[in-house]
Amino acid sequence: MNNYKFHIKETLKLAYPVVIGQLGHMMLGVVDSLMVGRLGAVPLAASSLVNGLILLILVLGIGMSVALTPLVAIAKGSDNHDECGVILRQGLLVNIIFSFLLVIPIYFLADLVYYLDQPIEVARYAESYLKILNLSIIPFMLFQTYKQFSEGLSFTKPPMYILLASNVVNVFGNWVLIFGNLGFPRMELDGAGYSTLLTRVFIAIAIFIYVRNSKSFQEFDPSLKFKSINFTVIKKIVNLGIPGGFQMFFEVGGFVFAAVMVGWIGTNELAAHQIAINLASITFMVGLGVSIAATIRVGNYLGKRDLAGIKKAGYSALAIITLIMSFFGLMFFVLRDYLPTLYINDTDVIEIAASLIIVASFFQVVDGLQVVGVGILRGLTDLKITMVIAFIAFWVIGLPVAYFLGFTLGFGAVGIWVSLVVGLSLAAVLFILRFQKFLKHAKFD
Repeated sequence: MNNYKFHIKETLKLAYPVVIGQLGHMMLGVVDSLMVGRLGAVPLAASSLVNGLILLILVLGIGMSVALTPLVAIAKGSDNHDECGVILRQGLLVNIIFSFLLVIPIYFLADLVYYLDQPIEVARYAESYLKILNLSIIPFMLFQTYKQFSEGLSFTKPPMYILLASNVVNVFGNWVLIFGNLGFPRMELDGAGYSTLLTRVFIAIAIFIYVRNSKSFQEFDPSLKFKSINFTVIKKIVNLGIPGGFQMFFEVGGFVFAAVMVGWIGTNELAAHQIAINLASITFMVGLGVSIAATIRVGNYLGKRDLAGIKKAGYSALAIITLIMSFFGLMFFVLRDYLPTLYINDTDVIEIAASLIIVASFFQVVDGLQVVGVGILRGLTDLKITMVIAFIAFWVIGLPVAYFLGFTLGFGAVGIWVSLVVGLSLAAVLFILRFQKFLKHAKFD
């Protein structure tokens, strides 16, 4: 127990800055929803649709960038500090190229939003908003590269401070551009998009300057002095990044297409879905923070070839997230009628959102377990199986169940949300079983 107490303490020490940083990042979306919500249900519904679609693409880039964290953690754990700088520089090459591969097709495919069978007024708002947000992928990927490098070295506070500061930039940008203050034109939803673009440029510049100039990073050589293109390291990044990105894609895709199905029901249901998913996403950021901490610690122990350390780091993270998410589930259930009023005054939307929040309260624990399970497997560089599991849980099972409950049985938005519980639960169980299989069969010389 004393050993596990040590691991719990160390995991929390790494996790809390990541959690705060992720919440800071999540607050960007919360603030956007709160401020866009003042424009009415249609812009809020369009915001929900576009943010889901852009995230569906962005997670492929995030998955590619997150590959740096376990590679850097393993290199640090094995005391190969020079390798950390090599991973950063090669990661920059990969992520810059990959960001352009994401941005160019999305811009030209934005017109296809009209074919998603959404209300026409929602589609009109969504088209231009999607094109604006699409441009922000490039600076976001630059930020992600340095963020994952920093976190892989166990420096989790710098990204936290930058993400918290970004909220000030975003709120001010929204106030000026959405509502037309300080002499700027009133851009409404498009203004929120331009504010997000400016905010992501800010975080990219800020973390680049910090990592390049901080003494804490100098022994790991964070310079841009490329000695050569290291195809061996690039291959490692891509081999982790592609399945990691598709694992995120399949998971997020399940939620995005659930939102599309909700949109088939009506604008009020989609607006309510945006409120409930926004709240659930806040608690998910806590799970993601613990997941990243698990990746770092498991990766360090893998670099040291310490099987006992891997076991204790993994299980301590699972214990932490179970307790935290249980609390959030209880909070959602108790406050289900109050929380939607923070977003909108429409009583119909509030009533629907409250029913969805009840469902969200029941999937908190399994949502936390599955994301931490992924983090543990990422630290072990075992991501191909997570991609397969996510595909089965969210696409082969989750989405068909969503259609069956939502439309065939007529439970509507609530039925679609119940399918999320099914998919998350299956993913959580299979990820943990995969970790246990590793512990049973792994042998280090």
